Amino acid sequence: MSHALQKRQAAEGDGLRRFVERHGRLFVLTGAGCSTGSGIPDYRDSDGAWKRKQPVTFQAFMGSELTRRRYWARSLLGWRRFRRAAPNDAHRALARLEWMGKSALLVTQNVDRLHQAAGSRNVIDLHGRLDQIRCMSCERRTPREDLQHALESLNPDWAALEAADAPDGDSELDGVDFSSFSIPCCAACGGVLKPDVVFFGENVPRDRVETAVQELEQADAMLVVGTSLMVYSGFRFAETAARQGKPTAAIVLGRTRADHLLALKVEQSCEAALAFLL
Repeated sequence: MSHALQKRQAAEGDGLRRFVERHGRLFVLTGAGCSTGSGIPDYRDSDGAWKRKQPVTFQAFMGSELTRRRYWARSLLGWRRFRRAAPNDAHRALARLEWMGKSALLVTQNVDRLHQAAGSRNVIDLHGRLDQIRCMSCERRTPREDLQHALESLNPDWAALEAADAPDGDSELDGVDFSSFSIPCCAACGGVLKPDVVFFGENVPRDRVETAVQELEQADAMLVVGTSLMVYSGFRFAETAARQGKPTAAIVLGRTRADHLLALKVEQSCEAALAFLL
């Protein structure tokens, strides 16, 4: 590491520490960069562009049986490692921030529940949670682990395959015929089963957004951790903070959609930038 880079990072770190000390109530928004240190891949590069094919849309998932077979075949493999992911120091630092009374609410775009595992108590899973399954007909919720057992039982040959990890419990399983993959339906009503997460093309539930906005109104400043804010569901909060005249600091490697709105930008890993809290 060059001396100039060390100097810049030290200055950013001091600026972040002062930002946290100066504001008594922070609105915290986190994204995929917070969990990459836990082995969960992210979607975008440092310019905010897609690293891989865009994830399946809500419309494609609900409209095509073959798309659902492909999704669950890949998930069968990806879930095995995703469920073993553990919190890293970024998650622990943000839990510490709540314990210090500096953060009344943490809003995350992640679906891995690692903030809760690290000890954060007041969390909004903006995009839902991957450890839960939702029936699209009767709204019944069941554990993802139960579905894993059913998928493995129905598809023993598929369970023996290996594939590289992709974001959010997906895997890089392509070039195979998914038409023979069997997926169970809802045991209560026979409906379509879907992860209890917000897919692209699907709306974030209004109550989650409203609760988050109410907290932002009470906050003194906003802290963005590990997200480029390219998706509007997160960017809206940076826009709202700017309209309210509240400063925003961001910890992110690379470009964000809100660069023009930031009072401070720290281009370091989330764990390194937040280490002072631990």
